[in-house]
Amino acid sequence: MRESIRLLGIFMVLQGVSGAIDHLAVQPFMGAFLNLFNRLVVNRLDFLAGYELFANLLLAALGAVVVVAARHPGLS
Repeated sequence: MRESIRLLGIFMVLQGVSGAIDHLAVQPFMGAFLNLFNRLVVNRLDFLAGYELFANLLLAALGAVVVVAARHPGLS
């Protein structure tokens, strides 16, 4: 269970960083897979218009929190 939560956190970090890179420049690799957050969430929510970079960086930060939380011994 702990490893699956950790992998989810790593995936969130990768998607957030990838989306931030794609927002600033062109995504060089795996854009179709790593930009799911941009295509499925950010583009469909009107209140995120103009804040795409912040949304992606927030996703990366939340992913890092999930990775750190997965190391907590109380999580089984």
